[in-house]
Amino acid sequence: MYIWLLCAAFGNHVYGQNIIDHLSFGNPASENAHQFVDNKSATITGGLNEPARVLLPDGNSWKGGSMSFSIKVDPDKQNYLTARFWGDDLNQEHLLLLCEGKLVGYRHLGDIEALDIGTELSPFLNGRFLYKTTPLPLNLTKGKTKVNLTIASNGRMWAYATTFDKYQYAMDGPTRGIYRVYTHTDEAFVPPANEKQGTIPAQPPVRKSPGNEVMGRLKDRVNKLINGLLGSQKPLTQVQMQLLAKAYTVKWTYAYHSSKVISLVEDGLDNVFFTYSKDPKFAQADPATYNPEWFGIGPSGQVIHLLYDELKPDLDKTITGVGGNKISRRAAYTDMLVACREWHRQHRRQYSNQTMINDLYGIYYANKAVEDIDPAQAIAENDIRRYLYESVGLQPWLGSETANGPSRSAGDSYMQLTPQGLTKELGFVGYYGEVLDWATEIYKATQPSPDQPGDEKIKAQLEKIALVRSWFRYPALDADGNRAMRIETEIGWRDTHYPGAVTYAQRASWDGSPLQVAAATLNPKLTGYVQQMFADNQFFSTMDLVMQDKGFRTTAGLLSVPDEYELLNARQPANQLMPMGWGQPDVVFADTEDGVIAIKNGNEMFYASLYWRARNAINFLAKVHTVNPNYDRVAIVHEDEEFEPSGLFYTRPDHTNFGFANGGIKYAEDLHSAHSGEKLPIAKIPDGVAYKPGDENMFAGRASFYHLLYGHYLIGMNATIDKTFDLPVPDNFKNATDLVAKTKVNGKSLIKVKPQTTVVLYIP
Repeated sequence: MYIWLLCAAFGNHVYGQNIIDHLSFGNPASENAHQFVDNKSATITGGLNEPARVLLPDGNSWKGGSMSFSIKVDPDKQNYLTARFWGDDLNQEHLLLLCEGKLVGYRHLGDIEALDIGTELSPFLNGRFLYKTTPLPLNLTKGKTKVNLTIASNGRMWAYATTFDKYQYAMDGPTRGIYRVYTHTDEAFVPPANEKQGTIPAQPPVRKSPGNEVMGRLKDRVNKLINGLLGSQKPLTQVQMQLLAKAYTVKWTYAYHSSKVISLVEDGLDNVFFTYSKDPKFAQADPATYNPEWFGIGPSGQVIHLLYDELKPDLDKTITGVGGNKISRRAAYTDMLVACREWHRQHRRQYSNQTMINDLYGIYYANKAVEDIDPAQAIAENDIRRYLYESVGLQPWLGSETANGPSRSAGDSYMQLTPQGLTKELGFVGYYGEVLDWATEIYKATQPSPDQPGDEKIKAQLEKIALVRSWFRYPALDADGNRAMRIETEIGWRDTHYPGAVTYAQRASWDGSPLQVAAATLNPKLTGYVQQMFADNQFFSTMDLVMQDKGFRTTAGLLSVPDEYELLNARQPANQLMPMGWGQPDVVFADTEDGVIAIKNGNEMFYASLYWRARNAINFLAKVHTVNPNYDRVAIVHEDEEFEPSGLFYTRPDHTNFGFANGGIKYAEDLHSAHSGEKLPIAKIPDGVAYKPGDENMFAGRASFYHLLYGHYLIGMNATIDKTFDLPVPDNFKNATDLVAKTKVNGKSLIKVKPQTTVVLYIP
């Protein structure tokens, strides 16, 4: 084991007093002093009547205006640049930072991000300023007292596109205002004391509307879709049949106990078989289903299982396959579902949400239907359920099946979740991949009927997953300035949606409601969190926002909401509030396996991913988000990491778009990465895990010990199960408080950090 030091993190400077230089945009004297050059920008008077500049579109181009300037830096230390933005701005245009003509960070999902990727649905911070900190590449500042920087603008992007025209949008308006930039050497930027700041109201108002009328519109929308499906003159798709099968037992819908549902489902399933008999690959992926390779024809399996009693009388009737071949429904459905089950057993996926979907639909529901219609060809429940156990982290995830047994592609002991209940992947997942919707569906799949309990082990795991997410909801205002809780996304490794949506027990998603997990478990704490959402009147506005998406998938996902609302709204008060709310007790939550920490310390919330987007190698980077009543700070900063070396290294390629894989869609411009050629060490890969440098791997960038100094906080996190590490205590922390142990340091110069524990020292 050894430690690799990148920066002098433990000096005894006075926190917050090491700003080297700053430039105030829209201030002529400040701009002139920094050799400011304008290319399609405009000065505005923005938040709190402060001057700022916006960058302007350039016709219908994806590439907009820019502005260049020089600014002072420290010639020897790691330098950071912090930009000041007004939190009320709602803007999706992107801002890029160039240093000496090279791009700092990556446009999409890099460990060093673009300067700003905008906001989607809500202002980041009502009535207050936001500060975003980016490390300047040491190789471009070393030995210099000034550097030349450019802030450039681009239109927003759609990350899933496969062509440039669909990936990169034209700019359709000015960017958000850029108020100031600062250079400094302290990881934690502190605004000057004389700088204007806003504040959150001491008693934010409760949202007044919308109200219960939303439920009426929701039911009308679902029933309109169902009515259209009931009148369909052509075979239904899998997802259309799935909606009708679920609605068949929902009393307020037009599908309730409708014989038309059964006839339409039979025709639809016959068509699924006919399509499969023409092309057996249809069992692997149905093009009419979203993310088809995750589902296969598993939704058809769920439909058969839900409606088995109604379908049973016609299962031995003959249908026609390709070439006029006659076959019984029972044999036809069994054939295609076994093919689906076996292919998905052999093609499991590793990311948390994907493996849950694959294992639930492609494997479990396919087998469940086979168990109903031809038990001799079904895998026994005890054996098939292990896929669900693996996907929710109750057993080691063993990978895809091969002729020689499970592939064990991630080793013999890789768990999909940490012991605390967080999904692991390549670090903490804030929004996309939270998995409460899919984990709930997995539990419900094991219920013999909706009014009977399902697998108790899966239910307990579901509750653990849901409760641990509560540490990642923080107090905020909604888009209209009302009190709310938001989901933490800034430190999520797969996240690009900032700020996180208003969220309490569960985020709203295409397939899951904010009430889903609480209704399925009736856990007292989760019920209390939902009741807090009701008290804040954020439930109806959340559903109103969800319904702005008019797609089929969203409409189908609304089906369960009215009954869930009726159930939870009738519950007795649980008297449980979200733990990170202002007024709640101070707390430190740390998950050493995910490298993530959440701290409530007075009126400040502190979130950090210490294992931050390290896909290919140790990168010595953390991402921090701090929330207080006056302003927010978002920062990517250097940290020290101790790890077991593999002897291998990863050299950053010259990518400017994706911070992973092959760099994504290429831009036709002569722009190079400021990080190209940086050589990063690779941590030891466990024996038996196939790996070569350049592969994305959850072990390659995972450290054994993380050591972060960020302003008032000194953190030591031990991710091992059997080693103890030393956390050096600088002089100015020797009277600090240990927020975990709730004791004083009392002059110690060294603290022992035991396996799977975290130490957090705090100085006022």
